[in-house]
This record gives sequence, C-alpha cells and structure tokens, in this order.
Amino acid sequence: MFVQVRNFTVTQGTSEQVVNRFGKAGLVEEQKGFIDLTVLVKKVRCGDEKVIVLIRWESEEHWKQWEKSDAHIAGHKANLDKPKPDYILSTSGGSYGVKAVKEGENEIKKTNCGIKEAA
Repeated sequence: MFVQVRNFTVTQGTSEQVVNRFGKAGLVEEQKGFIDLTVLVKKVRCGDEKVIVLIRWESEEHWKQWEKSDAHIAGHKANLDKPKPDYILSTSGGSYGVKAVKEGENEIKKTNCGIKEAA
C-alpha cells in the first residue's frame, strides 16, 4: 500500500472549505488502484487550522499512473492561472510506503513491498 499525504495550514474558520474541496466526487475515485481519500481536521480552540488529506493507493505504481494520467494533468492545467485561495497559508506533503497495518483485534499485518498480505 502507498499513501500520499497533503498538509494544509488555513486561516481560522476555513478548514471546511478544504474538506469540501477534497470531499466532493472527482475522477480519482475511478482510477485503478485507488483505495480511499480521508480528510482530517485538527481541533483547535483558536488560530490557524490544520487539515491533512490522506490518499491511499494499492501501490506506488498505481499512484504514478494517476499522476501521469490525462485527467490528473488536465485538472492541474485548468487551475494553473487561478490564484491560490487566500485562506490557504501553507501546504506541504509527502508520500509513504505502508509497512505495517494494525486492524481490529490488535493483529499487526506486515506488508511485503507495499502489498498487504492475507491474514
């Protein structure tokens, strides 16, 4: 399994805009190897808010296929001339290979080359 992580710092009261942007239906769900997309919002009392977007793929190769796909490239080209929303203060990200998964009954399932083995 392979996970793409995107971190956003946004102004107070605007995290829901990021949630809505990533929560709506899109083409990524149709991509082969796509598992799911999760949006996390850190609870804060006041001040800037943190949003993390996790996109899980069956493998790094599936993710690479999406990155190189016409649909993905066209989506980015369409937004090239648009300014970044004012509420987004900073972004960062990274990609991670999953090496172990803990499920339900506290059993750890180690992975082999990013593919989860059967229990």
